[in-house]
Amino acid sequence: MLIYKIMTADAWSEFQRKGRFTGAPIDLTDGYIHFSTAQQAQETAAKHFAGQKDLWLVWGEAPADAALKWEVSRGGAEFPHLYRDWSLSEVSGHAALPWTGTTHVFPEGMA
Repeated sequence: MLIYKIMTADAWSEFQRKGRFTGAPIDLTDGYIHFSTAQQAQETAAKHFAGQKDLWLVWGEAPADAALKWEVSRGGAEFPHLYRDWSLSEVSGHAALPWTGTTHVFPEGMA
């Protein structure tokens, strides 16, 4: 199963440069990296990133190790949370998330 992370262009550039992602400010505060499933990603963008430009959607297979936990969050749904850094080698794809003025445009075929 693929898991998705929405990140700023700066965070995505730093991730590529360093080869690991320690998390966005909210992730660092909460102690884990927040991810979404394909079905959850658009709602996550609307709720937490509305109006923001220069965003990227980055994804990879859900890690099989114990550091990935599925925990109840928004609306009682389980979200994937990673309790370790995310390695660039675990990323299988990425795409820009353009802002139309009302919504972010996600890659075709998601969800």
